Amino acid sequence: MLGENHSIHHEFPDFHDRIDALSKTDPDFLSRVHEHDKLDKQIRGLEMRESPLSDQEMERLKQNRLHLKDLIYQRLTQGS
Repeated sequence: MLGENHSIHHEFPDFHDRIDALSKTDPDFLSRVHEHDKLDKQIRGLEMRESPLSDQEMERLKQNRLHLKDLIYQRLTQGS
């Protein structure tokens, strides 16, 4: 669905407290969350404005977002 929110807090509602705690204590985690959410916002903006972008480029952006989401999920589930 175009323009759907995929921010980390939205994607992992069961991990809100863990996301907040790790964001305060783990700078690398926080950086990945910021990078993911910034990329998500960029993708949603492009989708909503129907900006000219090749399918290949849009797919690359979405793959980058997915990779960051996977890394974040791995960190969220470590030791829990």
